[in-house]
Amino acid sequence: MITGTQLMEKFLFKIAKQWITGNTIDDALISAKNAYQSGRHAIINKLGEYHTSKKQISISMQEYQKIVNSFRQWKICGAISIKPTQIGLSISQKECHRNFEKIIQDARNAHVFVWLDMESSEHTDETLEIYHKFFSKYERLGIALQANLKRTENDLNDLLGIGAKIRLVKGAYREKASISFKTKKDVDDNFIKLMKILFKKGNEFAIASHDVKIIQKAQNLSKKYPRKFEFQFLKGLREELKSNLIKKKFVVSDYIPYGVNWLPYSIRRIKERKRNILLLGISSIQSHRV
Repeated sequence: MITGTQLMEKFLFKIAKQWITGNTIDDALISAKNAYQSGRHAIINKLGEYHTSKKQISISMQEYQKIVNSFRQWKICGAISIKPTQIGLSISQKECHRNFEKIIQDARNAHVFVWLDMESSEHTDETLEIYHKFFSKYERLGIALQANLKRTENDLNDLLGIGAKIRLVKGAYREKASISFKTKKDVDDNFIKLMKILFKKGNEFAIASHDVKIIQKAQNLSKKYPRKFEFQFLKGLREELKSNLIKKKFVVSDYIPYGVNWLPYSIRRIKERKRNILLLGISSIQSHRV
């Protein structure tokens, strides 16, 4: 007999499968190649976080290393995106640093860009420390900053002072009101404020949003402040908009998650913006027209 939880998971999977590419590395690489053949770059992320098992951590590391070493063979212009708690931060900073060093070495040898994902606010300082340590060794390294956190403007200015490469996101983790903006308007306003700072002071950054108004503002800012930047979208969302941006000669990347741990990630994506469900429906209809 199917339980209510199983029914809910089945329903959520129907939603999630449009932005989750599959369970395996090959699923992710196939999706990345499809993106590249459509004129987009690819960012691959293995799902799963807060690993405390050495075996889990080892598997995550091996998979990221395999992906890095597969891009050239698959003829893909790709990057990887890593959560610190996937590779040991939940055990210790020392464990995380040691493992990240190995991945960075492979990325350097393969000339692959690495994004450091930002997790919940309890790890913000540690993640920034990791970035500062490794950016001095490997310039093809970027970090995500979350517009829903009140501290982010200070973090952004500090990072721009060392020439950091930033991915600006709205933020998908539930945070206390004392440290975060809670309404959509406040988050959007702060995103736009931070985005203006990026265009004025930054170079080589990413605007990761599905919000049409924000994307239009970014296009307008790019006319005033010519910068090396890209738009980043979840796989499966805003397909028509991606094509339009590419036609305008903007760089567009698909963020491609894969793996069996799709449920927590998808719930966060849906909670982050209820509108994501609507976007998925629209994207699904558009894809079936082709």
